[in-house]
Amino acid sequence: MPILAFLRDNARWLTVGVLLTFLSSFGQTYFISVFAGEIRADFGLSHGEWGAIYAAGTTASALLMVWAGGLTDLFRVRVLAPAVLLLMTGACLFMALNPVWWLLPVIVFALRFSGQGMMSHLAVIAMARWFVATRGKALSVATLGNAIGESLLPIVFVALLITYDWRTLWVVAGVAALIGIPLLLLLLRKERTPQSWAQTSQSLGMRGQHWTRGEALRHFLFWFMVPALLGPSAFNTAFFFHQVHIAEVKAVAHLDLVAMFPLYTVVGIGAMVLAGFLIDRLGTSRVLPFIQLPMIGAFLVFSVSDGPILLLAGFVLLALTTGANSVVPNAFWAEFYGSANMGSIKAMAAAIMVLGSAIGPGITGIGIDLGIGIETQFVMIAAYFTFSSLMMTIGVVRARPELSQPL
Repeated sequence: MPILAFLRDNARWLTVGVLLTFLSSFGQTYFISVFAGEIRADFGLSHGEWGAIYAAGTTASALLMVWAGGLTDLFRVRVLAPAVLLLMTGACLFMALNPVWWLLPVIVFALRFSGQGMMSHLAVIAMARWFVATRGKALSVATLGNAIGESLLPIVFVALLITYDWRTLWVVAGVAALIGIPLLLLLLRKERTPQSWAQTSQSLGMRGQHWTRGEALRHFLFWFMVPALLGPSAFNTAFFFHQVHIAEVKAVAHLDLVAMFPLYTVVGIGAMVLAGFLIDRLGTSRVLPFIQLPMIGAFLVFSVSDGPILLLAGFVLLALTTGANSVVPNAFWAEFYGSANMGSIKAMAAAIMVLGSAIGPGITGIGIDLGIGIETQFVMIAAYFTFSSLMMTIGVVRARPELSQPL
């Protein structure tokens, strides 16, 4: 189907995906970390202490995702999304009003669970279930919401911080999340495929079957994927979480650093669209092993960069993986394990990714406190992505023959 016809015929449901991913922004690290300096200053926290608080709240949200993510197998998006947005609204207002440091883990938990956890999960499950032959395109379009948020919100809110108190800006975020509820309900008066629960042969996984979560966890491929699931979430998150510190180390203004985000977003969108096209043409198994290779180069460049040119080059490489990673792994679950129980299986993957986003800021923050420079840590992170790419490749190559096995 030509792309313009695809967009026209499916505009309502694709808009839902874009809106879900955009609204997830208020619980994403790239947004929360904009206020890292103000939060640490107001509550007297070191890099390690703020990283530990963030890790604690995010880990708790990962644990809850194991159960809550499976709700997408039982309830429709139009039921779950408003409830999640109400939680997000409350979390934003809680952050604005909170007077004590020891409530920060609870606030971080609510933001991360509702934003990075459930809103992102709902968007992926909706696109994967509503679209089959054009799943790659649908996931690419839906992820534009996250790209828009990642590109615009940091620079807008960093600029607003010059004039407005950081707590006031969290009220603005809460109001934006609340406005999203009637918009979603309007768009979701009718879902694209009311029969999407049905086990159609089009969405069968390996061995021609729909896998349960237990079966997926007993299959070797899931565990070969774990390092690849953890890596981008952990270290992309760590990079944006420590953006204020990185700007100090690189001797650039914070506003100048976030001004590079739009280029990162544009490249990421290009990589995302290309990845969706390649999935629909070649299949996930042939694309997946390559998507984290640019991350190796990105962190090596960040480790040696001493000016804006190299920083920009690092952002370009980072964006290549970020864009592809927003589409390819999400299509992977439906292609390899089927769509009937995708909510519960993807919930495990989402929990691992959320856990990664807890580990990354935590260990890098502690490393900074212990005197391990962020640039040295970037080299270690590059080595990790070499390992995760190797594991992912071995797993996918071993499992690929099972895609063609009959029932």
